[in-house]
Amino acid sequence: MDFDPSANRVVGTARVSGGGPKKAPVPVKIIVAGGFGVGKTTTVGAISEISPLTTEAEMTSESVGIDNPGQAVLKTNTTVAMDFGVLTIDQTLKLYIFGTPGQTRFAFMWDDLVRGALGALVVVDTNRIDDCYPAVDYFERQGLPFVVGINTFNGEMSYSIDEVRWALAVREDVPVISFDARFRASVRDALLVVLDQALDKAIRMQS
Repeated sequence: MDFDPSANRVVGTARVSGGGPKKAPVPVKIIVAGGFGVGKTTTVGAISEISPLTTEAEMTSESVGIDNPGQAVLKTNTTVAMDFGVLTIDQTLKLYIFGTPGQTRFAFMWDDLVRGALGALVVVDTNRIDDCYPAVDYFERQGLPFVVGINTFNGEMSYSIDEVRWALAVREDVPVISFDARFRASVRDALLVVLDQALDKAIRMQS
């Protein structure tokens, strides 16, 4: 599948040079989820072909004891609603990417954000495995195809992919991959795995 970073798209019917009317890409909603401080905002920002919409607020002393940044001790902002980005895969497919807030107190927003989504990327920090259980459990309950993406902070993982799968008790049919949230190509590859999962489910439902 070719990657087309062009942002020169319109909603509706577009006319291309030397041809007739051309249909706009099919919109697909994808969720980027996970615990607090695992790299969701970085993931959306790295891949979006538009300036990503973020709803970050400055962390203050009021969050002490409530929001635990773990290894991200220099984290000064946090997502309080969602992140949003766009990625054109090719002339037929366009991703609308929604990042969820990671704090437990904003979990009530997940149902609204997930509505209409075809799949999800659950971002994992191997230094904070316990924080990843709620997201994995949520998508299993929803029956939404998802992929576990281990964010390799600084190119390193504390545990192997097999160890992470075992620790999270992830089903064998759920892909567990590694990626780097800072790099566009790495995020793209992770999202393509999510699309494959969504497509596989659609085929199974039709058969």
